[in-house]
Amino acid sequence: MNFLKSKSQKLPILQYMKKPKILFWSLVSALAGFLFGFDTVVISGAEQTLQEIWSLSDGLHGTVVVGAALLGTVVGAIFGSIPTNILGRKTTLIYIGIFYIVSAAGSSIANDPYLFGAFRFLGGLGVGASTIAAPVYISEIAPAKSRGKLVGLYQFNIVFGILIAYLSNFLIDTYIQIESWRWMLGIEAFPALIYCLMVCYVPKSPRWLLIQGKDVQAAETLSMVDPETNIEELRQSMRQSTKSKLEHSSNESIFSKTYSFPLMLTFLIAFFNQFSGINAFLYYAKRIFEEGGLAQEAAYIGTIGVGLINLLFTLIGIALIDKIGRKKLLFVGSIGYIISLTLVGLTFLIGLNSNYLPYFFFLFIAAHAIGSGTIIWVYISEIFPNHLRGYGQSFGSSVHWILAWLIPSSIPILFSLIGAGVVFLIFAGMMLLQLIFVIKIMPETKGVTLEKLSASLRR
Repeated sequence: MNFLKSKSQKLPILQYMKKPKILFWSLVSALAGFLFGFDTVVISGAEQTLQEIWSLSDGLHGTVVVGAALLGTVVGAIFGSIPTNILGRKTTLIYIGIFYIVSAAGSSIANDPYLFGAFRFLGGLGVGASTIAAPVYISEIAPAKSRGKLVGLYQFNIVFGILIAYLSNFLIDTYIQIESWRWMLGIEAFPALIYCLMVCYVPKSPRWLLIQGKDVQAAETLSMVDPETNIEELRQSMRQSTKSKLEHSSNESIFSKTYSFPLMLTFLIAFFNQFSGINAFLYYAKRIFEEGGLAQEAAYIGTIGVGLINLLFTLIGIALIDKIGRKKLLFVGSIGYIISLTLVGLTFLIGLNSNYLPYFFFLFIAAHAIGSGTIIWVYISEIFPNHLRGYGQSFGSSVHWILAWLIPSSIPILFSLIGAGVVFLIFAGMMLLQLIFVIKIMPETKGVTLEKLSASLRR
């Protein structure tokens, strides 16, 4: 028995085996991230073909074919807190899956850019809302000591979806010669259907049920999620960290002075995440590799390599997030960003050997995956009180997705006006500012309960 106990302390996965339901519920909820990753990146294999088929200008192509889904994520992020708070985390996750199914099927049969953009917009709604509902749900059922790992499963599924999208695009383009782009986009409907069915079996969040005054259901769910904590203990800790639901001021919001510090943290985490240039690269990875001098087949292989590196370093980040903390991971990631983005910029500006370009991007992706990619959804889901967590997550997601819409939509124009080298050096400069933020401002959150965190960050 002592041997088994010591082994479980060394191997974290054995600890989850003691609570397999929490791991299962977290994994199922995190599958929304797989669809997020797949949906946003799958366009990279089809966007050049669609621009040629529909004879689109760079501006129209960037805003409609590529940008429509990104605009959808903005709307989904801004308004996703409404169903997340009113209908509940679980119900919102089900609707997200339905949006993905309709979007994938519809965009695969569209015959003009505007109808195509409309269906992609619908998928974007699902992406934006998922960045609120899934991390919030997982953070509310996860024990404090393993919250980083469990919420990190959402990010793992995002990068896994990205990898599968790149691989799927390559295989479909290789073996399907006629209108391969339709298959690239439509195949997402199958995992979306599986996700919809599975998410029906997760319970509702006990914290959300308490906020809604559904004490009996909350007690039943809490007995499954965390048998060591009774309902009175959870209710008391929620009241100590903030006001009870009956005491909430109708004017209280995340924009009140009380929550100015977590609001600032949320804004800066999301702002710097996008000004690394991550989505600009992921959406145009194949095009960027080709502009850097790689042949088409080498460019495809490069994108698959990006997906693999992303997956590997996300796993490393998830393994470390509850051990060394969020702050140290973002510090390491910031250093990697600065080095890699500078090298990429110089490659385009002074003509470094293009054969090195994939390796510079591999370093860039590794830095993102182990740093901002791993911590963003974990960190934002931790720092607001229970009754405002959905709104705080919505604010962070909105900042993230507004920039994720504006920056990639501008890339074709920016590359034409100032060149790729200058664009990537600007991103490198922004990552220097992120490094200063991490050192001077960012507090650590690992291992602290949600209630204690929200209390300590209030002004």
